[in-house]
Amino acid sequence: MPVEFAINNKTYSTTKISPFIANYGRKLRMRADIRKKGKVKKVTEFIERMKKVQEEAGAALRRVQEEMKRQADRERREIR
Repeated sequence: MPVEFAINNKTYSTTKISPFIANYGRKLRMRADIRKKGKVKKVTEFIERMKKVQEEAGAALRRVQEEMKRQADRERREIR
């Protein structure tokens, strides 16, 4: 997580802005000291929630991909 924070908060010479500003249109705010060694409960909950969302989105994309392949395969014929 600290690496992701550093990457998202770094201003890049090409764009002259950070990825966070490019995505959200505002500066990244810190409410907690990121140097703390202990886990912050809300951060842990957020990470778990985001993992679940990403897993569900990935499963949905795989289902759609399989359906699209099935439909495309119906029209395919062997080449002689």
